[in-house]
Amino acid sequence: MTTTAGERTVHDTDEELLARVLTPYKAHCKYLRSAVVTAREGLTAARCEFAIAESCYIDDTGHLNSVEVNIAYNQMMYYLVAKSVQEKLLTGFEDWTVDDFWRHQLPDILIARFASQFRRPVNPPAFQGEMEFTSVTRRAPAGADPFLHARTVHRFWDADGGRCDGEATLAFVNIT
Repeated sequence: MTTTAGERTVHDTDEELLARVLTPYKAHCKYLRSAVVTAREGLTAARCEFAIAESCYIDDTGHLNSVEVNIAYNQMMYYLVAKSVQEKLLTGFEDWTVDDFWRHQLPDILIARFASQFRRPVNPPAFQGEMEFTSVTRRAPAGADPFLHARTVHRFWDADGGRCDGEATLAFVNIT
């Protein structure tokens, strides 16, 4: 369902799109459960629900760890980009189709920089997260292929006051 609130457009979770976005992940690594996407002035954000029943790589630590934050971020980011492309919401992606997104999803969307700070431990079986594109610019360095450079911010939290905040820089390559 899509609604408009003031200058902001809101898109509820598209279950079919979510399932397709998570296809590359092994069954026990599909943490993203829902995502509501908002758009305003060419930038988008997602507010998401996550659940990690069991870590995909380590014994239970009792808290969300940096590897799981990265996986959760990836899933949230992929869904946000896919929905943004599908609905023509995000600056820099106006010419992309959903088929373009599927072609680029794994080989051409790179995390160039990723940083997270844990404020308080986050409970992995039930937590929320959000991310926001703060900028998207097309760059064409001399002698190199053009790419899209995107800055994002993210945070994860739980009902008990757990919190993790961070930033990531993305590079979308092979866009021509």
